[in-house]
Amino acid sequence: MQEYDVLILGSGLAGMTLALQLADTHKIAMVTKRSLTDGASQWAQGGIAAVLDQTDSIDEHVDDTLVAGAGLCDEAATRFILEHARSAIEWLIELGVPFTPDAAHETGFHLTREGGHSHRRIIHAADATGAAVIATLADKVRQHPNITLLEQHIGLDLITGKKLGREEAGCLGAYVFDKQADRVITLLAKHTVLATGGAGKVYLYTTNPDTATGDGIAMGWRAGCRVANMEFIQFHPTCLYHPHAMSFLISEAVRGEGGLLKLPDGSRFMPAHDERHELAPRDITARAIDFEMKKYGLDCVYLDISHQPPEFVKEHFPTIYQRCLELGIDITRQPIPVVPAAHYTCGGLVTDLAGRTDVAHLYAIGETACTGLHGANRLASNSLLEALVLGREAAEHIAAAEPAPQLAVPAWDESQVSDADEEVVIAHNWDELRRFMWDYVGIVRTDKRLERAAHRIALLKREIDEFYRHFRVSNDLIELRNLVDTADLIVRSAQVRHESRGLHYSRDYPATLPQATPTILPGR
Repeated sequence: MQEYDVLILGSGLAGMTLALQLADTHKIAMVTKRSLTDGASQWAQGGIAAVLDQTDSIDEHVDDTLVAGAGLCDEAATRFILEHARSAIEWLIELGVPFTPDAAHETGFHLTREGGHSHRRIIHAADATGAAVIATLADKVRQHPNITLLEQHIGLDLITGKKLGREEAGCLGAYVFDKQADRVITLLAKHTVLATGGAGKVYLYTTNPDTATGDGIAMGWRAGCRVANMEFIQFHPTCLYHPHAMSFLISEAVRGEGGLLKLPDGSRFMPAHDERHELAPRDITARAIDFEMKKYGLDCVYLDISHQPPEFVKEHFPTIYQRCLELGIDITRQPIPVVPAAHYTCGGLVTDLAGRTDVAHLYAIGETACTGLHGANRLASNSLLEALVLGREAAEHIAAAEPAPQLAVPAWDESQVSDADEEVVIAHNWDELRRFMWDYVGIVRTDKRLERAAHRIALLKREIDEFYRHFRVSNDLIELRNLVDTADLIVRSAQVRHESRGLHYSRDYPATLPQATPTILPGR
């Protein structure tokens, strides 16, 4: 058993931010199931939304967020997070994040615009903002003597007082699977933080890395935390469609800088779907693309930025330009084939604005959490912002909070299990889950599709629970168990919502109800 002041499960922007805020005064363990920089934050292209321009205002950023969120944003939480945006950006600048400069702008940095925003307010590092931010923070995390980095480890289950007959004790740490040593270790902590990201890998097509398996959401729910708004899975409108390009995102900023969506014959279609054309929010744009693809039986549509000067395209989108060129697509002369793909989990564990969950001494931040900022549809580039702001707020709260009590915690017991006899069961179940979630719980839903998905999830849960009880755990089994729990939460949330709102579109309930209410499911 190892003991720490703070245990952080996850190593994206939220987790790193919290760790660096506390590391000078706290002994910290950071658990990450691959390497430090393998999370979704690293993949973020567009940037971070913040009011940095005198022509812009917090009120306008709030209004844009509320409009995109389709009436379901918590306005107080939204305003709080957006009001703290500038100081969070200034902290990153102090740490040395190399944002794209612009000598002509009052801030000294270039600001771009993305769908749903009324102003240029996205500060970015070319088209690889996440990589630049994570590289800067990762260097500092690795160098800090108070941060113990546990790579190739994955959280298995939270240790709670409830399981030990002392519910008031809250969360005491976690059982963690060491993948290299092939054993479960016990990590105890005064405060535990879930920062494991979202659950995009529950779908067949996603822009997310392979690490996005809903681990924190599932672990928190199993520990008794409420879960909110899981039906709102954001499908990014423009994922590169190419057999050799898995999960490569084409940034929202391409449309923000004049990119046009077209059919194979070169005609535009967004003007027929929304008055904002290509700058409509993601939910509207993704549904429009899905509609056109189904209408004409298309494999993809096209995003065209070739009318801009080649130098402009290469300067603003060097990563996208280079990756497409490697695949034989010169985006200065050719349109980019794109399809929608699962991108962001707007719901998650219910938290307050200090990241606190329903379980004492347990926090959730970043995509794992649901603060009320994203509502029924996340506004572009508000995600990295939320991770930053809530990482800082949770750190401040932890620094002043009472620690979890010290209780006698049993080590992980695997004396009653054996090695798995057929690992192929896990691979087959994983593939089945992702395919039926894509087919039945995708961009457009119906009651019948959701019923089919629920039936299959129930069968899978029984099979996986039996497997879990009888065999030693593995990384694949842990991830599959978490994905099935997360898929169950998504489907149950979707079945509760009898309307179409934001990212949840139902053919059976196409109207939007006059009153917007969150979907909240109790913890297990």
